[in-house]
Amino acid sequence: MIRLKDVEKEYENGTHALHGVSLTIEDGEFVFLVGPSGSGKSTIIKLLTGEIVPSNGRVSVNGFNLSNISDRQIPLLRRSIGVIFQDFRLIEKKTVYENLSFAMRAVGASPRAIRSRIPYVLELVGLENKADQYPPELSGGEQQRVAIARALVNNPNTIIADEPTGNLDPARSLEIMRLLNRINELGTTVVIVTHERDLVNRFHKRVVLLEGGYVTGDGVGYDAK
Repeated sequence: MIRLKDVEKEYENGTHALHGVSLTIEDGEFVFLVGPSGSGKSTIIKLLTGEIVPSNGRVSVNGFNLSNISDRQIPLLRRSIGVIFQDFRLIEKKTVYENLSFAMRAVGASPRAIRSRIPYVLELVGLENKADQYPPELSGGEQQRVAIARALVNNPNTIIADEPTGNLDPARSLEIMRLLNRINELGTTVVIVTHERDLVNRFHKRVVLLEGGYVTGDGVGYDAK
């Protein structure tokens, strides 16, 4: 479960990014976070991944209180969350398999677990024949699928995607969103930040609208209030 309670965030430069935001996302939900630039979407993502802490209020993710999380707990938190970025952030000099293996070794996975898990995840994202290729040899859509596989490889219960289709054409964007929907149907909580109104409205999922650091809508569809 993800829960924000009366969350305020003011940065050191004086920018007040969030104003008393309260939001609950239950286990297994699929939620879009939408809103114009500067609405607070990226701040929420940074709060959920432990990159920043709130100025006031409480943030909890998968049982961790991020308002006062210890350094020792942050790796455990991040093991429960898979993060997908707009710009893929793959290691270009490592093969697809090596990118996923690196992510698993980082959390202490055994060689046996790595050998078992990676083929399953690559098949899930439709890249079972790409394990030995390098990211520059892949299309943008395929690279994003590798990024999704990397987010899944440690079997997190929550996926957080920050503009995952921002660098893709409409056809590939729809393909990636359908893949994330399938992952959600397998039981993983999925939270997606996006500005693509038409894509959001194709999926009839919960949409949380942010404007000026406030939650101004919460319902089904981009224009939900």
